[in-house]
Amino acid sequence: MGTILVLAVLAAAVGLVIRGMIRDKKNGKSLQCGGDCSHCGGHCH
Repeated sequence: MGTILVLAVLAAAVGLVIRGMIRDKKNGKSLQCGGDCSHCGGHCH
């Protein structure tokens, strides 16, 4: 029973992380620069 509970909690956490990553990508908050050097923070070449 404990194993199933831990698995459910981990699956929910992974689902929330993936949902957050998708939401950030749709809003333009990517970890990559994306070629827009005006908003890159100096990481573009």
